[in-house]
Amino acid sequence: DPLSRTCDFMLREEAHHMFVGATGVARVVARTAELMKEHDTIDVTPFGGINLDTIQRYLNFHYSVSLDLFGSETSTNAANYYTAGLKGRFNEENIDDDHVLMDGTSPIEVLVGDRILSEDRQSLKVVNHQLRASYVEDCQKGVNRWNRSLAPYGLALHLPHVGFNRRVGHFAGSSVTPSGDVVSSGEWADCCRDWLPTTSDTESVAAVMVGVHERGKMAGWIAPPANGVNAQPLDFDYVRV
Repeated sequence: DPLSRTCDFMLREEAHHMFVGATGVARVVARTAELMKEHDTIDVTPFGGINLDTIQRYLNFHYSVSLDLFGSETSTNAANYYTAGLKGRFNEENIDDDHVLMDGTSPIEVLVGDRILSEDRQSLKVVNHQLRASYVEDCQKGVNRWNRSLAPYGLALHLPHVGFNRRVGHFAGSSVTPSGDVVSSGEWADCCRDWLPTTSDTESVAAVMVGVHERGKMAGWIAPPANGVNAQPLDFDYVRV
Protein backbone atom coordinates (compact mmCIF):
# COMPACT_ATOMS: atom_id res chain seq x y z
CA ASP A 1 0.00 0.00 0.00
CA PRO A 2 1.15 3.64 -0.49
CA LEU A 3 1.77 4.25 3.22
CA SER A 4 4.01 1.18 3.57
CA ARG A 5 5.96 2.12 0.45
CA THR A 6 6.41 5.66 1.75
CA CYS A 7 7.65 4.43 5.14
CA ASP A 8 10.01 1.97 3.46
CA PHE A 9 11.43 4.74 1.30
CA MET A 10 11.91 7.05 4.28
CA LEU A 11 13.70 4.36 6.27
CA ARG A 12 15.99 3.56 3.35
CA GLU A 13 16.73 7.25 2.85
CA GLU A 14 17.57 7.82 6.51
CA ALA A 15 19.79 4.72 6.52
CA HIS A 16 21.64 6.22 3.55
CA HIS A 17 22.10 9.49 5.46
CA MET A 18 23.58 7.58 8.39
CA PHE A 19 25.88 5.65 6.05
CA VAL A 20 27.15 8.81 4.38
CA GLY A 21 27.78 10.48 7.74
CA ALA A 22 29.52 7.50 9.33
CA THR A 23 31.74 6.79 6.33
CA GLY A 24 32.49 10.50 5.97
CA VAL A 25 33.83 10.72 9.52
CA ALA A 26 35.77 7.50 8.94
CA ARG A 27 37.47 9.10 5.94
CA VAL A 28 38.33 12.24 7.95
CA VAL A 29 39.84 10.11 10.72
CA ALA A 30 41.76 8.03 8.17
CA ARG A 31 43.21 11.16 6.60
CA THR A 32 44.24 12.50 10.00
CA ALA A 33 46.01 9.20 10.68
CA GLU A 34 47.77 9.36 7.30
CA LEU A 35 49.01 12.90 7.94
CA MET A 36 50.21 12.04 11.46
CA LYS A 37 52.23 9.17 10.05
CA GLU A 38 53.55 11.13 7.08
CA HIS A 39 54.69 14.14 9.12
CA ASP A 40 55.36 12.39 12.46
CA THR A 41 53.21 14.83 14.44
CA ILE A 42 49.80 15.00 16.10
CA ASP A 43 49.34 18.57 14.84
CA VAL A 44 48.22 18.08 11.26
CA THR A 45 46.54 21.45 10.77
CA PRO A 46 49.58 22.93 8.95
CA PHE A 47 49.15 20.15 6.40
CA GLY A 48 45.45 20.71 5.78
CA GLY A 49 44.13 18.08 8.17
CA ILE A 50 41.94 18.09 11.27
CA ASN A 51 43.63 17.22 14.54
CA LEU A 52 42.43 14.13 16.38
CA ASP A 53 41.74 16.05 19.59
CA THR A 54 39.52 18.42 17.61
CA ILE A 55 37.59 15.46 16.20
CA GLN A 56 37.22 14.08 19.73
CA ARG A 57 35.78 17.37 21.00
CA TYR A 58 33.23 17.44 18.18
CA LEU A 59 32.38 13.80 18.93
CA ASN A 60 31.87 14.70 22.60
CA PHE A 61 29.52 17.53 21.66
CA HIS A 62 27.36 15.88 19.02
CA TYR A 63 27.05 12.63 20.95
CA SER A 64 26.08 14.32 24.22
CA VAL A 65 23.43 16.61 22.69
CA SER A 66 21.97 13.70 20.71
CA LEU A 67 21.40 11.81 23.97
CA ASP A 68 19.15 14.65 25.13
CA LEU A 69 16.84 13.93 22.19
CA PHE A 70 15.72 10.71 23.90
CA GLY A 71 14.16 12.71 26.72
CA SER A 72 14.31 11.91 30.41
CA GLU A 73 15.40 8.41 31.36
CA THR A 74 12.28 8.06 33.52
CA SER A 75 9.14 9.17 31.70
CA THR A 76 5.44 8.60 32.37
CA ASN A 77 4.61 9.96 28.92
CA ALA A 78 6.89 7.41 27.27
CA ALA A 79 5.25 4.67 29.37
CA ASN A 80 1.80 5.77 28.22
CA TYR A 81 2.88 5.88 24.57
CA TYR A 82 4.42 2.41 24.88
CA THR A 83 1.27 0.97 26.46
CA ALA A 84 -0.83 2.56 23.71
CA GLY A 85 1.34 0.97 21.04
CA LEU A 86 2.68 4.33 19.84
CA LYS A 87 6.24 3.75 21.06
CA GLY A 88 8.50 0.72 20.98
CA ARG A 89 12.03 -0.35 21.74
CA PHE A 90 14.65 -1.16 19.13
CA ASN A 91 14.24 -4.78 17.96
CA GLU A 92 11.23 -5.10 20.22
CA GLU A 93 10.39 -8.53 18.82
CA ASN A 94 13.81 -9.88 19.86
CA ILE A 95 13.60 -8.76 23.49
CA ASP A 96 12.94 -11.64 25.88
CA ASP A 97 10.21 -10.23 28.14
CA ASP A 98 6.43 -9.99 28.22
CA HIS A 99 6.41 -6.72 26.18
CA VAL A 100 3.90 -5.30 28.66
CA LEU A 101 6.51 -4.24 31.24
CA MET A 102 4.18 -3.94 34.20
CA ASP A 103 6.27 -6.07 36.57
CA GLY A 104 9.91 -6.08 35.39
CA THR A 105 12.65 -3.64 36.35
CA SER A 106 15.64 -2.23 34.48
CA PRO A 107 18.78 -0.57 35.86
CA ILE A 108 19.56 3.05 35.02
CA GLU A 109 22.43 5.33 36.01
CA VAL A 110 21.53 8.21 38.30
CA LEU A 111 23.53 10.92 40.01
CA VAL A 112 23.28 10.76 43.80
CA GLY A 113 25.30 13.55 45.40
CA ASP A 114 28.75 13.27 43.88
CA ARG A 115 28.38 9.62 42.86
CA ILE A 116 26.92 7.88 39.85
CA LEU A 117 24.94 4.84 40.96
CA SER A 118 22.82 2.16 39.29
CA GLU A 119 19.21 1.97 40.40
CA ASP A 120 16.42 -0.38 39.33
CA ARG A 121 13.28 1.28 37.98
CA GLN A 122 10.06 -0.15 36.55
CA SER A 123 10.86 -1.12 32.98
CA LEU A 124 7.74 0.58 31.66
CA LYS A 125 8.88 3.93 33.07
CA VAL A 126 12.37 3.76 31.52
CA VAL A 127 11.54 2.97 27.89
CA ASN A 128 13.42 6.11 26.85
CA HIS A 129 16.50 4.81 28.65
CA GLN A 130 16.23 1.45 26.92
CA LEU A 131 15.99 3.15 23.53
CA ARG A 132 18.97 5.33 24.38
CA ALA A 133 20.99 2.29 25.43
CA SER A 134 20.43 0.74 21.99
CA TYR A 135 21.54 4.01 20.40
CA VAL A 136 24.69 4.13 22.55
CA GLU A 137 25.52 0.56 21.52
CA ASP A 138 25.13 1.48 17.86
CA CYS A 139 27.27 4.61 18.27
CA GLN A 140 30.02 2.54 19.87
CA LYS A 141 30.07 0.24 16.85
CA GLY A 142 30.61 3.27 14.63
CA VAL A 143 33.45 4.58 16.79
CA ASN A 144 35.04 1.14 16.75
CA ARG A 145 35.08 1.26 12.94
CA TRP A 146 36.65 4.74 12.95
CA ASN A 147 39.32 3.54 15.36
CA ARG A 148 40.63 0.96 12.90
CA SER A 149 42.60 3.72 11.18
CA LEU A 150 44.07 4.82 14.52
CA ALA A 151 44.89 1.42 16.02
CA PRO A 152 48.35 1.16 14.38
CA TYR A 153 49.34 4.34 16.23
CA GLY A 154 47.96 3.32 19.61
CA LEU A 155 45.30 6.04 19.41
CA ALA A 156 41.52 5.90 19.65
CA LEU A 157 38.40 8.01 19.80
CA HIS A 158 36.03 7.49 22.73
CA LEU A 159 32.38 8.08 23.48
CA PRO A 160 32.04 10.28 26.56
CA HIS A 161 30.06 9.15 29.58
CA VAL A 162 26.28 9.45 29.14
CA GLY A 163 26.21 12.03 31.94
CA PHE A 164 28.59 14.41 30.17
CA ASN A 165 27.27 17.78 28.94
CA ARG A 166 23.61 16.89 29.46
CA ARG A 167 20.66 19.29 29.51
CA VAL A 168 17.83 16.75 29.74
CA GLY A 169 17.20 13.86 32.11
CA HIS A 170 18.77 12.78 35.39
CA PHE A 171 22.16 14.26 34.46
CA ALA A 172 20.81 17.64 33.34
CA GLY A 173 23.12 20.42 34.51
CA SER A 174 25.48 18.02 36.27
CA SER A 175 29.26 18.32 36.20
CA VAL A 176 30.28 14.93 34.81
CA THR A 177 33.52 14.60 32.86
CA PRO A 178 33.83 12.58 29.64
CA SER A 179 35.42 9.79 31.67
CA GLY A 180 32.47 9.69 34.08
CA ASP A 181 33.96 11.51 37.07
CA VAL A 182 31.80 13.94 39.02
CA VAL A 183 33.61 17.24 39.63
CA SER A 184 32.67 20.68 40.88
CA SER A 185 30.91 23.08 38.53
CA GLY A 186 33.94 25.36 38.65
CA GLU A 187 36.33 22.58 37.66
CA TRP A 188 34.00 21.53 34.85
CA ALA A 189 33.84 25.09 33.51
CA ASP A 190 37.62 25.40 33.65
CA CYS A 191 38.17 22.17 31.74
CA CYS A 192 35.28 22.19 29.25
CA ARG A 193 37.48 23.83 26.60
CA ASP A 194 39.46 20.57 26.59
CA TRP A 195 36.27 18.55 26.10
CA LEU A 196 34.04 20.60 23.79
CA PRO A 197 34.74 22.43 20.50
CA THR A 198 36.33 25.83 20.98
CA THR A 199 36.35 28.94 18.82
CA SER A 200 39.82 27.90 17.72
CA ASP A 201 38.46 24.50 16.62
CA THR A 202 35.69 26.14 14.63
CA GLU A 203 38.15 28.45 12.90
CA SER A 204 40.60 25.63 12.23
CA VAL A 205 37.94 23.42 10.65
CA ALA A 206 36.52 26.31 8.62
CA ALA A 207 39.99 27.14 7.32
CA VAL A 208 40.43 23.75 5.66
CA MET A 209 36.92 23.73 4.15
CA VAL A 210 38.18 24.71 0.71
CA GLY A 211 36.33 23.44 -2.33
CA VAL A 212 38.06 20.90 -4.59
CA HIS A 213 36.42 20.64 -7.99
CA GLU A 214 38.98 18.69 -10.01
CA ARG A 215 37.64 15.27 -10.91
CA GLY A 216 39.19 12.45 -8.88
CA LYS A 217 40.80 14.82 -6.37
CA MET A 218 39.98 15.00 -2.66
CA ALA A 219 40.22 17.79 -0.13
CA GLY A 220 43.31 17.58 2.04
CA TRP A 221 41.36 16.77 5.19
CA ILE A 222 39.52 13.67 3.94
CA ALA A 223 40.72 10.35 2.54
CA PRO A 224 39.24 8.98 -0.70
CA PRO A 225 36.29 6.60 -0.35
CA ALA A 226 37.02 2.92 -0.58
CA ASN A 227 34.69 2.62 -3.58
CA GLY A 228 32.93 4.99 -5.93
CA VAL A 229 29.13 5.24 -6.10
CA ASN A 230 27.73 2.11 -7.79
CA ALA A 231 31.30 0.74 -7.97
CA GLN A 232 32.33 3.46 -10.41
CA PRO A 233 35.99 4.62 -10.43
CA LEU A 234 36.80 7.57 -8.14
CA ASP A 235 37.42 9.86 -11.10
CA PHE A 236 34.10 8.98 -12.77
CA ASP A 237 32.34 11.98 -14.31
CA TYR A 238 29.30 11.87 -12.00
CA VAL A 239 28.13 15.43 -12.63
CA ARG A 240 28.49 17.63 -15.66
CA VAL A 241 27.92 21.35 -15.21
